[in-house]
Amino acid sequence: MNETGRPQDFPLSNPRADRVRDVAKLAGRPARLKRRQFLAEGPQAVREALVLHVKRTAAGQPGIVREVYASEACLDRYPEFEELAVGTSARLATDDVLAAMADTVTPQGIVAVCDFVDVSLMDVLDGGPRLIAVLCQVRDPGNAGTVLRAADAAGADAVVLTGSSVDIYNPKAVRSTAGSLFHLPVVLGADVNELVALCKDRGMGVLAADGYGQLNLDRLQDENAARRLGASTAGSDYALENPTAWLFGNEAQGLSEDELALADHRVAVPVYGAAESLNLGTAATVCLYASARSQQPA
Repeated sequence: MNETGRPQDFPLSNPRADRVRDVAKLAGRPARLKRRQFLAEGPQAVREALVLHVKRTAAGQPGIVREVYASEACLDRYPEFEELAVGTSARLATDDVLAAMADTVTPQGIVAVCDFVDVSLMDVLDGGPRLIAVLCQVRDPGNAGTVLRAADAAGADAVVLTGSSVDIYNPKAVRSTAGSLFHLPVVLGADVNELVALCKDRGMGVLAADGYGQLNLDRLQDENAARRLGASTAGSDYALENPTAWLFGNEAQGLSEDELALADHRVAVPVYGAAESLNLGTAATVCLYASARSQQPA
């Protein structure tokens, strides 16, 4: 690599080379767990991984990007990668090699090998969070990635996945986050009972997103708006502006009765049309934005 970051070696061209096979193994969970590494694919994900890598190294912390493989065409189109990749192990690669490395059918010209970025539950809670998204038994990688992206956009402080949820480092999940995996803390393998107890000990409210919930999300938002205007809402069931952990359940079954029982309240997102319900990603986005908006300064 030269001083600008552009790799100078001849491109990797053999899709069956040991290095290529080694990277491709990260598409499987056993290799990811053994090496505590995963793949970021495509310009958006790799850019955000490299930005985090640069921030961490500038702060004297370990970086997260170990290897970058990119085509000449990708580097020509996204010249910023040359500077961002300085200090990493970067190599040019042909499209065939990138296709062999990547999980996608049509590779996007660049992949990066990254260290795991998840943090401990106590690291999150000790930071005094005001908004947390908790995924309980969420199994679909696309849904998990979508909720993480929505939590990032809503300004949430963290996303927590229970032990029975999908592996967020699944290539499909990583792609679905659109780079948000590198923006906010993520906790994996949490016990929902312990999580709820710790949140309540710290004064956080716990709300369960439930289509059959007795509380209406619109009503909670209306009450928050009224309080902003100085109106009395003494009969309010829950102040949505309070620090809150939202529980979101499995795609098919929703939250279990045991999980629902842990929450302070069960909150329904109203459906005004003929749809039976909202999907997980949409419901989580609506709930998180309702809290985020209520928590903004008046």
